[in-house]
Amino acid sequence: MKTSSPLYNSLLKVKVNIMQDKATSSGNWNEQKTRLKKEFPALTDKDLFFQIGRKNEMLGKLQVKLGKTKEELQRIIDAS
Repeated sequence: MKTSSPLYNSLLKVKVNIMQDKATSSGNWNEQKTRLKKEFPALTDKDLFFQIGRKNEMLGKLQVKLGKTKEELQRIIDAS
């Protein structure tokens, strides 16, 4: 199998996204949620509800609610 094929690259991206989702779904996300709710009191548990495979959907909703760009929001989350 050629490692630079489009199918291989797509599967690799999916695997990386799943791994990131699993890392976010761990106890670390609970700590991040607590910090985010303190920093942005308008956020609710519903806003911060995380489901594996739906990380981008949740981040999109947070972007709208907080008026932040994707990059700004990722920096905020990564800061914890």
